Amino acid sequence: MIATLLAQVTDDGAVNVAQNVGFGIIAALMIFAALSVVSTKNVVHAALWLALVLGGVAAQYILAAAEFVAVSQVMVYIGAVMVLFLFGIMLTRAQIGREVGLNNSTWYAGIPVALLIFGLLAWVIVDAFEDQTIEEGIIGGSPEANTTAIADSVLSPYLIPFFGMTFVLLAAAVGAIVLARKD
Repeated sequence: MIATLLAQVTDDGAVNVAQNVGFGIIAALMIFAALSVVSTKNVVHAALWLALVLGGVAAQYILAAAEFVAVSQVMVYIGAVMVLFLFGIMLTRAQIGREVGLNNSTWYAGIPVALLIFGLLAWVIVDAFEDQTIEEGIIGGSPEANTTAIADSVLSPYLIPFFGMTFVLLAAAVGAIVLARKD
């Protein structure tokens, strides 16, 4: 089962090793960045590590030939949510740098729980999907057609609210800057 995941065979029989190696490298960077998010003592650094994790998710979407979802990931999560996180950090006037006393003294008790949940999720995913593969070109036959079809179906009826939301985010950004300024 794991050998199937590591060596996906394309239609012409060639093994798609480069995509699997890319997945492994990106996943390792994401795991390192996620551990850095929860282990750093600096709130701003934690937000920047989280941006790296979210960028890794977008890279994984690109590997899965889901370009529209990857661009949406970058625009919504990295572009908007991370900016709001950083503005929230600015507005709280929290101490910049290392902070002491943030960790609970029994943090180590969460490690077995995290490992148990990880094992349970891995078992459920492997049991549910086993040897299934994703078909390419489900909507229009090519990744470009898929991206166009998804973009048209999502953005066509909601284009005006989408533009309206950009002005709301702009107003929130300007308001946060005005409130955070020291006069």
